Order: sequence, then C-alpha cells, then structure tokens
Amino acid sequence: MAATAVRYLRSVGAATTAAPGTPVGAPPEALPRPDLRAVRDDERLPVAPAEFRRVLGHFASGVTVVTARDADGPTGFACQSFASLSLDPPLVSFMVARTSTTWPRIARAGAFCVNVLGAEQGPLCRAFAVSGADKFAGVAHTDAPATGSPLLDAVPAWIDCRVHAVHTGGDHLIVVGRVEALGAAEEGEPLLFHQGAFRRFSR
Repeated sequence: MAATAVRYLRSVGAATTAAPGTPVGAPPEALPRPDLRAVRDDERLPVAPAEFRRVLGHFASGVTVVTARDADGPTGFACQSFASLSLDPPLVSFMVARTSTTWPRIARAGAFCVNVLGAEQGPLCRAFAVSGADKFAGVAHTDAPATGSPLLDAVPAWIDCRVHAVHTGGDHLIVVGRVEALGAAEEGEPLLFHQGAFRRFSR
C-alpha cells in the first residue's frame, strides 16, 4: 500500500522521503502536484476544450462512486470514467483529475470500492460530485469485504479493489485496481450520463 503511494508521488514529481518525526512505515504525504501542460505556452491547442467536451458528451457512460477509507475516515468522488480492463488477472480502471483532493487519500489507503449507481441514484451522484462537503452525511454504507472501503447501501453492483498501478494521462491519472471481491443485485437499471444529463434506459 505504501509502495503504491510512493510510486504515485514519484509519478507526479512530489517528494517521497518522510519529513522529520514521521513514524517509520507511515505512507508519505501527498504534496501539491505541479502544473501540467500538454502544449507549450506559445503553441495552440489542437482542439478547443469546449468542443472537446461537446463532442465527447455524445458518448453515454455509466456512473459510479469510488470510495476509500484512510486514517481520516471515509472519502469518495463521483466517477464516469470507470471501465473493466482485464479478466486474468481481474483488473478495472478509472481516471481521476490530477487536481483532485480525494485521490491522494485513496492513494494513501491503497484500496478502493467502485459503487455502480442505479437509475434512481442521481442525487447520490450529485452529493459525491461536490468538492469540500461532507459527502457521507446521511449516506448509509458498510465495509467492503476485502478492503474495508465504504460500500454504499442499495447500489446495484460493487467492485472491491486494491490499487495495482497508477499511470499518467495528461491532466488525469489512470488508476488500475486489482479486484479482490465484487457483487451485484439480480435486478436493477443503471444510471447513465449523456450530454450533460442523467439518463435511463427506455424500453
């Protein structure tokens, strides 16, 4: 777990040596990440950010809440970029902005649970999309069986993981998790996100 955090901090250019007085074996603190630019200051972006968002918004995705538990308690964030990655070994992935204040806590925990949201859980997604709020206020949850990460009540599916690898991807990080446990309800429709709004299947 600590080694995973060290690899992450090295990947973003942060110091990985412990400060004086830090207990032996304690994971390093996640220091501020450097500014990132994919192009030089004098180089024009190949695609306008607004147009990029507009076009990519046509790709419908599922919606998840990625949760973890560190020494300060439960944490989590709403995430659309979750995907299955590998069957053998069982791996999944998600992307998180390098400016995220939640990701360093997940990195220190070394584990996370992906909570797949159902069609009626749009308000839950909005609660976890707010920065700086107590996202777990009034949110019922239990401990995921393998890692102890928060498993939200009434989600149609969940995937309990340990951090396997972290890769850089421009202004985001690509987090790979090794699946330790998972489960799903027999029935339930997914919550979808398309062109800036929540959607659901129509039959």
